[in-house]
Amino acid sequence: MAENTETFGIYVHWPFCLSKCPYCDFNAHLLDPNLDEDAWLKAYKQELGHYARETHDRTVSTVFFGGGTPSLMPTRIMTAIINEIDKLWGFVANPELSMEANPTSVEANKFKAFRTAGINRLSLGIQSFNDKSLKLLGRQHDSKQALDAIALARNVFPRSSFDLIYARPESKLVAWKQELEFALSLEPNHLSLYQLTIEPGTVYQAAVRRGDFTPLDDDQATEQFEFTQSIMNEAGLPAYEISNHAKPSEECQHNLIYWRYQDYVGVGPGAHGRYKSGVHKIAARQHRAPAVWLKQVQKQGHATVDREILSEENMFAEFCMMGLRLKEGIDLRLLEQRWPASYKETITEERLVWLEEINCLKRIGSQLIVTDYGRQRLDSVLGSLLS
Repeated sequence: MAENTETFGIYVHWPFCLSKCPYCDFNAHLLDPNLDEDAWLKAYKQELGHYARETHDRTVSTVFFGGGTPSLMPTRIMTAIINEIDKLWGFVANPELSMEANPTSVEANKFKAFRTAGINRLSLGIQSFNDKSLKLLGRQHDSKQALDAIALARNVFPRSSFDLIYARPESKLVAWKQELEFALSLEPNHLSLYQLTIEPGTVYQAAVRRGDFTPLDDDQATEQFEFTQSIMNEAGLPAYEISNHAKPSEECQHNLIYWRYQDYVGVGPGAHGRYKSGVHKIAARQHRAPAVWLKQVQKQGHATVDREILSEENMFAEFCMMGLRLKEGIDLRLLEQRWPASYKETITEERLVWLEEINCLKRIGSQLIVTDYGRQRLDSVLGSLLS
């Protein structure tokens, strides 16, 4: 069989944190100090081997260690996982190997070891440069540690990025303007700027219900979003995705795999994957609970709880939902070519014209692109386009 040279990524989920942030709805759990490291490493290798058998003709372009807090992962485990991926699939020339990290001194002290393991792109969870805001967000670091970690990351890794959260409770536009201008003074090549949302099941949701604080209203959040787009464009870091800004060629290649609906495998508790196996595209998900995941992998070599062969209709909808997050949008000619029945039934001229008239979509040649106005209402735009 000929080698499949299409872009292919591996996502590795490390589910443990020192504490759970009050806004977080990710699959994150408190770190067990008695964690059996050898058992976990063996389980990761087993699950990688399981998926390698389904995707044996691929070569890995990107690896992303997410979480949780991957910088809490023992470096020997990360090194062994990267080596196992190389053994099972092999890497393309100059692969992107990314990991998320927090800027606490405990984790920053491991940066050089992670670089030795092969990591060449670091994403730092800074979230704010304001100490009061960091406490509100439940972070374990302060502003000095944030700045120290950014400086160290630049010295250690070829590429780095950091995250900030805006539209925080009771925050004013002037304060966000000052914070973002300070972030830009550090001359980043990539910034992830997330608007705070109150997610179901989080500590913040319970706090809002109790009346402990009130989220920003829609007008204030919109004002901060629009300012963010403007200043980032002026700084030469436009949004290539709703929340991600980068200088040219500094985009996160692994995340582009998701948004361009390319193939990736996910291993670890709660990890998802979308990949071709034979003639089918598969959607897979691993068990979320770390202890259950570990037991299932030990028993059967993987902890897949959902494995679905995606229908043409499913793939069409997912391609649109992911691709319209990108500034580049989606190619209507490609849609019509790959999923002609779904395209003909769904992407009607009447819908497109209406969404263009209300300034949610625009067409440039064959590209269908969501406007800045539409990005703030993406769920509604997708509902109107794909219903």
